Amino acid sequence: MKTISLEFSKLQILKEKERWRLYFILVTEHPEDNDKMVISTFPDPYIRLKPNQDNQINFEPEGSPGTDGLFVIERNMPEDQRLKAHIYLRQSRKKIRSLGDSLQDMKTTLGGDAFEIIDELMGTTVPWLVFTKKALPLIGKVLSQIQDKDMGFVSMDESFKEESDLNSILERTNTFSTGEAKIWWKWKVNDSE
Repeated sequence: MKTISLEFSKLQILKEKERWRLYFILVTEHPEDNDKMVISTFPDPYIRLKPNQDNQINFEPEGSPGTDGLFVIERNMPEDQRLKAHIYLRQSRKKIRSLGDSLQDMKTTLGGDAFEIIDELMGTTVPWLVFTKKALPLIGKVLSQIQDKDMGFVSMDESFKEESDLNSILERTNTFSTGEAKIWWKWKVNDSE
């Protein structure tokens, strides 16, 4: 069985240096139910960047090749070998934020299209809110109700068809939609057979 994992390698803020309290919101497909999506936010409470860090954080430690970055998800390869994953970057305006409260607020906003909040999905211990695929257009409304600063969106959608026959690492980079930050990530394709 092939598995895929997502790791973040580096994040750079493309604005003037200041103190940043950053976190991510990930929306992706449910690993076991094609009619559902999941959303979560991490890390908890947030990534803290100070001016002396030159507006960037390297998630991969210095060392030998093959070191891991910030682990995001791991799951079985989808049957069609394609995966949707959208990442949002936010600047927390609060000194303390509650992951549980954030997911509960999202659940309330999505109403009947939201299901349960579950733990330990896709190799992580962060809680995930499960919702219907048809509610995906409502995610913009959900995010607009979060009072933190929106620093943009990046699509990490990937087709693994060409790489599916090999163990491979797909390195990617992109600038967030606001132009305020840039992220580097890796999709790893593993054959566990």
